[in-house]
Formats: sequence, C-alpha cells, structure tokens
Amino acid sequence: MTKHNGNPDILIIGSGMGGASLANALSGSGLKVQVLERGDYIPRDHRNWDPKEVFHNGIYRSGERWIDRNGRQFEPNQHYCVGGSTKMYGACLMRFRPQDFQAVEHYEGISPAWPIDYDTIEPWYGKAEAMLGLRGLAGADPSEGTRSAPYPHPPIAHDPLIESLKGKLEQSGLHPFPLPSSVQSAPAGGCIRCKTCDGFPCKIDAKGDAENRALRPALADPDISLETNVEVLRLLTTPDGRQIDGVEVRKDGTSEIRRAGIIVLAAGAINSALLMQTSANSAHPDGLANGSGQLGRNYMAHHLTAMMFVGPRRNPTIYQKSMSINDYYWGDGDFKWPMGNIQMLGKLQAGMLTAEVPFVPKFVMSEIASRSVDMLAMSEDLPDPDNRVLLDKGRVNLIWQPNNLVPNRRLAKSLARHMRRAGYPLALKKHGGIETTSHQCGTVKMGSDPATSVLDPLCRAWEIDNLYVVDGGFFVSSAAVNPALTIAAQALRVGDHIRA
Repeated sequence: MTKHNGNPDILIIGSGMGGASLANALSGSGLKVQVLERGDYIPRDHRNWDPKEVFHNGIYRSGERWIDRNGRQFEPNQHYCVGGSTKMYGACLMRFRPQDFQAVEHYEGISPAWPIDYDTIEPWYGKAEAMLGLRGLAGADPSEGTRSAPYPHPPIAHDPLIESLKGKLEQSGLHPFPLPSSVQSAPAGGCIRCKTCDGFPCKIDAKGDAENRALRPALADPDISLETNVEVLRLLTTPDGRQIDGVEVRKDGTSEIRRAGIIVLAAGAINSALLMQTSANSAHPDGLANGSGQLGRNYMAHHLTAMMFVGPRRNPTIYQKSMSINDYYWGDGDFKWPMGNIQMLGKLQAGMLTAEVPFVPKFVMSEIASRSVDMLAMSEDLPDPDNRVLLDKGRVNLIWQPNNLVPNRRLAKSLARHMRRAGYPLALKKHGGIETTSHQCGTVKMGSDPATSVLDPLCRAWEIDNLYVVDGGFFVSSAAVNPALTIAAQALRVGDHIRA
C-alpha cells in the first residue's frame, strides 16, 4: 500500500445526492474537500435515450448479483457513476409532510419519530430547492407543510391531455397539484419535453441531478476536487476506535491509504452500511459505530406500484411527469391509516415494458403504451430491524420482507376507481420488488439515543468523532415521498454544521 499525499480536510465517499450536496455546502469555506466516486461520468450519447440499451441491456447498471433472504440471486437497480442514482431518477423532489417526522400509526405498525422535526429542516428544504432549481407551486398540495420561501421557479405546464385529466380528477373530488420537479426548461435550461426522464440519463443535461446542480458548481471552487474510479474498501480507526485514521481504497488495481480530518460516507444506504460492517476491528467488533446493534438494520425501500391506465384513444403526451395527488396520503373515510402518494410516471414506452414482460410482442406493448396514462402509487415501508443488509461470503445479502402492503393495494384501487370515471377502464399494474433499490434508506439511522441509533441528529456517528453519513442511510422512516430532497436538505444542514 502507498500513502496519498496532500490530505484534504474532508473526504466524501460517494457523489450522489448526499455527497454532492455536502460538497456544495462546503464550497467557499476554505476547507479542502475531496469527493471519491466508485464509478465514472456517464457519457452523453444516443444510448442514453434508447429503451433497449437502458432497460434491456442495462448498460449503466452495476451488473452486480446480490442474494435475497432465501439465497436467490437478483440484479439490483444499482448505478455507480458521478451523480449516483440521480442520473436515472425522475427528478421528483418532494418534502416530507410535517407529520412524517412524528410517530405515526400505520395499518401494520408505527412509523417512529425522527430526532428532528419539520421546522428544524424546513429552511434547508428551501435551500435544497434553490440549489436544485425546483419547479412547483406553493400551497397547491393539500398536505404540504408551511414554507419559508416559494419554489424557485413556476411549475412545469401540463401537456393538453394531462390538463384535461386534471380537470376530470378534480370533478371526481381529488386535488391534483403540480409535481415538484427539477427539470431545467427555458429560459434557464434546455429541456425538450421528451419521454426519457424516468430511468434514463439525460443526454442534454436538462434534468437537474446531483452532478449538474450540486457537484458541478462546487467543483468551481479550487479547494474542492473529484476523483473517479476509486473503490473504497474499508475504513481504518485509531486503536481506541474514536477516530477514522485512514481510508483504504483501490485505484487502478493498487491499494492506497487516504486520510482526512473528517470522513463522510455518502455511498448509498446499502453500501455505506456494508463499508461500516466490513471495517470491523477490535475496537468495533460488530462494525463501526455499532454499539446499538442497529447498523445495517431497518432497511426500507417504499412500496411502488406502477400503473398503466388504458383508454380507447391514443395519448399524444410526450412529457407526462407533471402531476401528483396526495388526497390519500393520510387515508380516507373508509381507511384511517396512511396510504401514500400518487404521481405521474414518465411516458412508458414499449421497449421499457418488454424489458419486464419479454414474452409479450413489442407491437402489442406499443399499442397499449400509445393509449395509456402512467402513474405510480407509493406507500410507506415501515422500519423493521430484521430487514437488513449483510455480506455473505463476499456477496451482498439484502434481507427484506415487505410489510404494510395493504395501504398500497388500497391506494392503487382508489386511483383505479377515479381513472375509470375519467375514461380509462383498463388498469395494468406492476409492483416493484427487492431489485428496486432506488429509494433505499434506513440502514444507519440517526436518533437522539446512542443505545438505539447509529448517528446523532447531525448525522455524526455516536462512537466515532470524525465520521458522518449523509445518504439515505440516516432515515428513521421512509414516509411516502421520494427521498432525494430530504437527503439533500440534511446534507446541506450537516455541511453548515461542519463549516461552523
């Protein structure tokens, strides 16, 4: 092994939403910050918008094979690249509801309280929205909390068919609102309203992601640097276990030790927990900062049901992902427990569908897709200490038994009822499985008591003074909205704390 010279003040492991947002928060501070990324930049070429390449061939997926609780192999939806999984996300960036930070009774258990409340993180939500250039309409979401600032930009306009559908859903008693989104349309950006946001990397850089909205501006500061194609192997501590003394990495086939005053894990909820586990030593025999026994536990991923509502007429919509519904977020008169969020999906295409059902001819799926409106029903996955991530003989073992599924089924059923009234009699659906890791969270949870949590309320490890975790691993509960904005807001909050 060789030692790396010119040690930074802060070493950030991972360039996804958490790592990139933290780097952004530290720009201009005078601190020397280095971001290590396991992958490389995603190229911009014709394959970025090719459903066959992205969905069938999985050209940007990691290609890893993990095992589930029964020992079955599966390929996770993992991406190692600059910007992390946000290069593939749909740019939907929603705040938690204020009640999401409190203990909430669900159909199948309790969603526990966070060590911070909505008012604590609210200013940072506003800063994250400004950094990411969000488009939305304050006050349009009936379940939204108070805001100290409006959205930076007005919402994305609906295509004509979606505008018509919005009116029909309002007549049915719902309150659809503009989906908060980071899509950089004119005059600030070059979005052409294509069909390739959800699941695709944007080849014209119009989708606001962690790389182009957070990391790239941070790299304009000469004190902040990025190094790609560096795999972190383990973290080394001082003999007493109170400090991270080095980071062992593999670069170009050679092992090296990197050092910094502060180490920040932002490798994703699964890989950050695994790194802390594989870094076990005599001072931390059960994994770093695992005195509570909670490291790697409480894995959550949301219950996601993609739905195609098919009507008799063709749907000419190109950009579809512009509307959301939260009328059922906290249940309804017939079901007192929370159900979750409904949001439009990017327009499904035949090449995307046949990746899931290869036995159906492409022309059949093309006909279905040409007449469909596509939505996602998202419900909360409750934390369970038995849902966890481990290493088994060098392979990732993701042990996940879904819970609290009834609310998602009821949410999908309620949505289908409204869509039938709106003229879409046929509903096709697919529920996301264990391979859907895009909303991973909860494995390194924060709390107010070191006996029951791994991190303190500012995401610092209770037992290691210079170790922080700023990816979805710090989540205490998953709520029922996309996790990216909460990761960004908390990372900005932690960055301000580190600067101070």
